[in-house]
Amino acid sequence: MRLISGSEIVLGEGQADRFEALVARRLNREPVSRIVGYREFWSMSFRLAPSVLDPRPDSETLVAAILDAVPDRNSPLRVLDLGTGSGCLVLALLSDLPAAQGVGVDIDPAALDVARDNARSLGLSERVKFVHGDWGAGLRPGFDVIVSNPPYIAAGDIAGLDPEVSRWDPRLALNGGDDGLDCIRALAPRIVELLAPSGMAVIEIGAGQEQSVGSVLADAGLTVRKNLRDIGGLVRCVFATVGRQ
Repeated sequence: MRLISGSEIVLGEGQADRFEALVARRLNREPVSRIVGYREFWSMSFRLAPSVLDPRPDSETLVAAILDAVPDRNSPLRVLDLGTGSGCLVLALLSDLPAAQGVGVDIDPAALDVARDNARSLGLSERVKFVHGDWGAGLRPGFDVIVSNPPYIAAGDIAGLDPEVSRWDPRLALNGGDDGLDCIRALAPRIVELLAPSGMAVIEIGAGQEQSVGSVLADAGLTVRKNLRDIGGLVRCVFATVGRQ
């Protein structure tokens, strides 16, 4: 921006070539966040890598929904993030819940390395543990908060997404099977097993999935208490508890 605005900055040796190389990467639809290597989420900086989904502002809806529902933010809550990726959801929650302890689970060891690095850089390593696993299998139950941004894109729709997503986000973090609900079907019974009786679960969903996701959760023994919209007005996540209405 400073160069374009007509400042008197003169590029040094090699800088023009480096700038052209960066422009070429953006022209190939690589997101700026991946070019610079980090993304701001919940006013925090998260390192990115090819193994993790690029956090987006719409996912902040999940963090806000949980914080709005917590009666006392100083309570010693147990927070679980299933499919943690970069760790952005659990780390954002811990930043506003000073007495909470967190666990982040992911099936990809490379993603867990990124999450651990982000926890260290944000000074939250002492309050979070990242573990390799499949939707929380083997964890001790009794979590007060479970949050998840699972893959929810139908496999046949991935190629039609914006190139910034389809080319650069890991397919493992996008592919929700033929109808986009495979991971949510696997996730729902785990939530029932792991959630404390008075706990809450908030799950990110795709556009127009609220009814089908609600049915999947109900079949597993959960009740959707409300759907929450993102900054664009789309239903972005479901807020659920154990038990039926």
